Amino acid sequence: MARKTIITGDDSLDDFEEPRRQFPVGVDSFSNVPSDEDALLRPTRMFDMVGQRAVYERIEIAVQAAQKRGEPLGHILFDGPPGLGKTTFATCIPRELGVDFQIANGATMRAPKDIVPYLTNAQENSVLFVDEIHRMQKTVEEFLYPAMEDFRIDVTMGEGVNARTLNIPLKPFTLIGATTRTGLISAPLRDRFQMHEHLEFYSEDELAEIVRRNAAKLHTKLDDDAAYEIASRSRGTPRLANNRLRWVRDYADAKADGVVTSEVARDALKMQGIDENGLDGQDRRYLETIWRVFQGGPVGVEAVAHTMSVAPDSLEDEVEPFLLRSELLVRTPRGRRLTARGLQILGIEVDPIEFGSSGRDDKPSLFNF
Repeated sequence: MARKTIITGDDSLDDFEEPRRQFPVGVDSFSNVPSDEDALLRPTRMFDMVGQRAVYERIEIAVQAAQKRGEPLGHILFDGPPGLGKTTFATCIPRELGVDFQIANGATMRAPKDIVPYLTNAQENSVLFVDEIHRMQKTVEEFLYPAMEDFRIDVTMGEGVNARTLNIPLKPFTLIGATTRTGLISAPLRDRFQMHEHLEFYSEDELAEIVRRNAAKLHTKLDDDAAYEIASRSRGTPRLANNRLRWVRDYADAKADGVVTSEVARDALKMQGIDENGLDGQDRRYLETIWRVFQGGPVGVEAVAHTMSVAPDSLEDEVEPFLLRSELLVRTPRGRRLTARGLQILGIEVDPIEFGSSGRDDKPSLFNF
């Protein structure tokens, strides 16, 4: 049975009929309108995107089929680490379909009335993109169920004997969700997406191509070696590659007459504290703390965070993912532990077998005497 929303107190239908402010495509408020440079670097068509070809091919088939049938595209959920192209896909798909587009953020969806204006303003076959969809409140998720399946919402006005139910039909639309934490989305909501696409990290060749294309858009002279130098230090993430490129361009304009060579790129990134492995100062400090203070681990993340005077969430969300993926760090039942490779990055030579390069937990057995 679809969940009904009860409106009480000062809430009224005026809350749902207030005209929505029109913002540029891809933003939900003027506070995060992308700069002209950001818009310039972001592809406008899926064909122009580099990497994620398997995802692109599946989305392209779905788009073409929807256009032939004259139906709305099925709901799509994109997941993956930040900076891999979820928003880019979401903004390119409406252009491929030639339909209207709205964008919202799950963090602002605290009650059903927060999402009603988006649903009632949706045009025929249009797209509603909800970024960080995992941050929506449970009541908003449940309110979306009939909207996604039957294109309707049920609103109950008042309460008690004076309550009345208002059934509002919606125009068929497509919901595109993006999340970095799929596990926080409830199974009922997740199952209502016809397509679920996971975005992978990019190869060095793909990032180098992105750097070359965007350098041309920025009117920056950059050779192939410099493109690979930037790509190799960008952690497989296009957003970081673009950020690195812009810093290298600024450095080259100030110190190298605007020409980016591999040597200029290395010097610029070294000035930012980014080494040849893509590690920044915070990453190295994290590894060094575990080695210097905790003898390489295992150690709990909170102990490391307190030692570094950093919030544990910052380490878990910003620092650890790349270190784990690079096999410099492992999580064991007893806590974080450096691998032999992680120690080698710090310039510490160890015997991989003796130290346990796999990060194996060395907790003694109950039967060891």
